[in-house]
Amino acid sequence: MKRKRFELSNVQIIALGFLLLILFGTGLLMLPFSSAAGETTSLYQALFTAVSASCVTGLVVVDTATHWSVFGQLVILFMIQTGGLGFVSIATVFLSFARKNLGLRSRSLMAESINTERIAGLRGFVKRIILGTVLIEGAGALILLQPFVPVFGWRRGIYYAVFHSVSAFCNAGFDLMGAKYGPFSSFVSFTGSLPLNITFILLITVGGIGFFVWEDVCRYRFRFRRYSLTSKIVIVTSLILTFGGAVLFYLFEAGHALKDLPAGEKIVAALFQSVTCRTAGFNTADLEQLTDPSILLSSLLMLIGGSPGSTAGGIKTTSIAVIYIFLYSSMRRRRSADVFRRSLPDTAIKKATGVAVFNLSLILLASLVLSAQGDLGLRDVLFEAFSAMGTVGMSTGITRSLTVFSGSAIMMLMFCGRVGSITLASAILERRAPPAVRLPEEDVTIG
Repeated sequence: MKRKRFELSNVQIIALGFLLLILFGTGLLMLPFSSAAGETTSLYQALFTAVSASCVTGLVVVDTATHWSVFGQLVILFMIQTGGLGFVSIATVFLSFARKNLGLRSRSLMAESINTERIAGLRGFVKRIILGTVLIEGAGALILLQPFVPVFGWRRGIYYAVFHSVSAFCNAGFDLMGAKYGPFSSFVSFTGSLPLNITFILLITVGGIGFFVWEDVCRYRFRFRRYSLTSKIVIVTSLILTFGGAVLFYLFEAGHALKDLPAGEKIVAALFQSVTCRTAGFNTADLEQLTDPSILLSSLLMLIGGSPGSTAGGIKTTSIAVIYIFLYSSMRRRRSADVFRRSLPDTAIKKATGVAVFNLSLILLASLVLSAQGDLGLRDVLFEAFSAMGTVGMSTGITRSLTVFSGSAIMMLMFCGRVGSITLASAILERRAPPAVRLPEEDVTIG
């Protein structure tokens, strides 16, 4: 009984694993040879960078290209890849190569880490995830040679292609453009590069759409009817958010942030902005020039994020879809919420609503902390908080102005956004106890 009392749950192991990855990365980034100047980086700067990289966010207090050495950048890349795929998935592959048998507890931990309830066939599924990741990132790097090599040369061009392919697929948002175009410049200078824009859009979308959708697409190809309900909801919701967001961005910014671009580049830039807001963090438009409607739209997209079982953050596409499906059913006074000829269980709306409300509560709480700093505008504060919670990494430029206290609030949001706010709360509050007795039920007036 004593052994069971101190046994960690799956949720606690996942949260602890991310914490250990962050501490490991912080220690490496504090070493003198991790910085370009050969000096020791402060604990706050190293910790903030490690949290952002491990939680695949992209918010930075120092420019990645100019502050860190190649070794430091590789440490960041390692944390991005490990944080994007999940340390449990990577550990599973190593155990498979070592021909270690996985017990029921190990399989349960794997299922929890990739957000699925199925146990059978998990080892093969994780192997396909790793293989697919390598192939997709490799293909992305090959295509990115076209825009990078002419600008940076072969040696640096290859390195930049690999780094940004991994960063884009893992929806991390870290970039190395500061070395040539100035610190924190992102890809504003590549707005007209069609190969770069299209490649990033595809990498971000594939990385953020979810591994379960990969499985259905590979198995059933274009036979949409045979997809699982989760895949159907993810695909339809993602298409609505991507193209709907692009149309709105075009309408809001065609005469403002995008006014100097040709018509074709405006369309590509609007599409890129719509996709990157869904947890990627790159930008080809100057965020400080965005109008208030675009800032609000970006915040909503960042809140939603990607899809379950992916490298993305946010409350996920399935959560927002389930909430609106139940809302539509309630307004029509239907007894069940139906979609694609299936009824959704009540537990789905409870979980979706819980995640959305809890995430919004954390965002507002962190916004209060940031607002207390005094020298930050509310517009920038809310944008920063939504970006951190959605593990997006977009910023209007206030990240490097944060104090240690307000920066800690952002770090907490990034950690909650990657591990899962409800998951983290469960890890802290979970205790081994017998099930409680169900109390008498009484109705409450709502609305």
